[in-house]
Amino acid sequence: MSQKTRVASSSARERIQQERAAEKAREKRRRGFVVGGTALAVLALAAGIGVLAANAGKDKPADGAAGPVSTPTGASGKDNLAIRVGAADAPSTLTVWEDFRCPICGQFENVFRDTFHQLENSGQLKIEYHLATIIDGNMGGTGSVRAANAAACAQDAGKFAQYHDVLYTNQPEETSDAFGKNSRLIELAAKVPGLSTPRFKSCVESGAHDAWVNKSAAAFRTGGFAGTPTVLLNGKPVFPKKGNENISPANLKKWVAEANKGKQPGKATAPGS
Repeated sequence: MSQKTRVASSSARERIQQERAAEKAREKRRRGFVVGGTALAVLALAAGIGVLAANAGKDKPADGAAGPVSTPTGASGKDNLAIRVGAADAPSTLTVWEDFRCPICGQFENVFRDTFHQLENSGQLKIEYHLATIIDGNMGGTGSVRAANAAACAQDAGKFAQYHDVLYTNQPEETSDAFGKNSRLIELAAKVPGLSTPRFKSCVESGAHDAWVNKSAAAFRTGGFAGTPTVLLNGKPVFPKKGNENISPANLKKWVAEANKGKQPGKATAPGS
């Protein structure tokens, strides 16, 4: 074997080893969030939150953010910055600050999705989502802003919860800015029955809610939050733990049941209705 051939062979082996190592790292990241089926890898999460918190002030305004604020239909809460899923009269409220590009937000939502919908549909819990855009500032790009605007457009169509879930089940790698392309966000709308309409497409492409997204991002920056996701149950932090108990689907159900003891459930509604 010639020297040139040996060098080429060595380089090929190194590339294969690097690719395998990268794939193992990605798999570890995907699986690290859940241990034993439900318990969270809290130390890994805390480290991730720390990184986000250190850079939380770097998110940049959305394009068109200086224009008039167009609030999504049905937005509520302080300054109309919350998008609610679940019965308005549910006895408990989960407040979630999130960023559609945030990988820990995606892991959190994908683990807790079924639990959230069970509690929402039974009238035990309503969730008030607030949208942040810190990954755009940390990593560059516009995917956080563009996805948040698209989610607000889905809210206009009464499809926020369904589209919210689609965004997280199709979340790109943190270093990718795939959500920065309106075409991708419009493509994903086809996964939500009844959402892929000219009105939704126009809303996404025009950045109709960019100024509202920026207002929400500003509220996050000045709110004293540690990072995304920030999760509060009836105003008290529960992520990554509540007291000495780590958050898990089982514990969340228990905490909600304790908070709701003696209270009537709200009028059950399907997610996004």
